[in-house]
Amino acid sequence: MWSKTYSKNVTGIRVEDIWSVWIDVGQWHKWHDDIEYAKLIGEFKVGNTFILKPKNGPKVTIELLKVEKNKCFIDLTRFPGARMYGIHELIISGDILEIKTTMRVEGIFSFIWRKLVAEKIANSEESQTNALIHRITEINNDK
Repeated sequence: MWSKTYSKNVTGIRVEDIWSVWIDVGQWHKWHDDIEYAKLIGEFKVGNTFILKPKNGPKVTIELLKVEKNKCFIDLTRFPGARMYGIHELIISGDILEIKTTMRVEGIFSFIWRKLVAEKIANSEESQTNALIHRITEINNDK
C-alpha cells in the first residue's frame, strides 16, 4: 500500500462553498487544469459513479464509496491488480478549515499504478487545492 496526503488550512471560506464545488463534478474542468471533462452519473451519493477524462489520458470510471455532506467523500478507481482511493476531507477546528486530500493505492500491482497515475495526482494536490480556493472566490465574487 502507498499513500500521500496534502492538507491546507484556510480561513474565511465556508465549508458549504467547498462542498458545492466538489459535488459539481461536471464543472471540475474549470478548476482542474489536468481534466478534459468529468461527468457524474446520477446524484453525488454512495454507489454512483462519474466518468473522468484526464488530458492526455484515457477516461476512467470512478465510484463514490463514501459521501458525508460538508465533511468528506471517498472515491475509488479500479485498475487491473490495484485500487486507487481519493479521500477528500473538510475538517473544521474553530475558525480554521482544513482541506485534506489523501491518495492511496492498494493491490498486487499497486507499485505500477502508483508510478503511472497516483504520484502525479498526489503531487498536484497543492495546486488543485489552490485552484479550488480560487474557484470559490470567483463564484462568490459573481454573486
